[in-house]
Amino acid sequence: MDILNYDFMQRALLAALLVGLTAPAIGTYLVQRRQAVMGDGIGHVAMTGVALGFLLNTSPVWMATLIAVLGAVGMEMIRSRGKTSGDIALAMLFYGGLAGGVMIINLAPGGSTANLTSYLFGSITTVSTEDVTAVVLLAAFVIAVTLGLRKQLFAVCQDEEFARVTGLPVRLLNLLVAVTAAVTVTVAMRIVGLLLVSAMMVIPVAAAQRVTRGFAATLGLAMGIGVAVAVSGTVTTFYVDAPSGAAIVLMAIGVFLVLSVASTPLARKRARAAQAAEAECTLDMPGSRRPHDDVKV
Repeated sequence: MDILNYDFMQRALLAALLVGLTAPAIGTYLVQRRQAVMGDGIGHVAMTGVALGFLLNTSPVWMATLIAVLGAVGMEMIRSRGKTSGDIALAMLFYGGLAGGVMIINLAPGGSTANLTSYLFGSITTVSTEDVTAVVLLAAFVIAVTLGLRKQLFAVCQDEEFARVTGLPVRLLNLLVAVTAAVTVTVAMRIVGLLLVSAMMVIPVAAAQRVTRGFAATLGLAMGIGVAVAVSGTVTTFYVDAPSGAAIVLMAIGVFLVLSVASTPLARKRARAAQAAEAECTLDMPGSRRPHDDVKV
């Protein structure tokens, strides 16, 4: 393939593959916790880290990781202590991170808001070797957490009180989910962009839920969908002059619509089966009357 003859496309495709794996992986837990928009808040605060990277002449990816992790931990601590609602904490991250990033980037030597564009919407041509190294290391952490601690994280996301009774370190696991989400945001920002990374955390999961029933099946299919749309979107932007993040998210929405239509007959079949099973259980209960019980022979 001619596309693989270009070094920047090799780097972009590798980064896209890792984004497709990691974003739906942590997104499955966030959807389970009803925190689907958490990625948006972290994405906004990560922009402050990107701007600090330009100001301090350091790696924007690593600086964004540091600031995003601090923001996510702060938000989780506020939520767990109940001093304010999760919505208010998210709003603080949204506006504070956005304002901080815009202000700091203008203080950087030769900096302007134009420097943030590729980080906001993704750009395959700007993925450097250093970026790929950072993405690989961060993605390895995300995969290790989301798959290695799958049972523990699922228990906490499903029912915190039950998980606490069973002896799981609920607070630590909640913080780990927040930190992993923050790391995922910085993994995805070079390909998908900070403003669209939350879509990659949520849409593949929502699409997988249309045709799956178990948590493990949803997680696996969501990661598969994520890889497919991330790689396909990146290849598309090689031929079409458009932000890679926009192409990837639109493809993810397309997959969601297709699976929604395809799952309608399956949902009806499951509903009929559930009704039949419920009716059978009712008839088998002691004292229940079957239609032929009143027929005299």
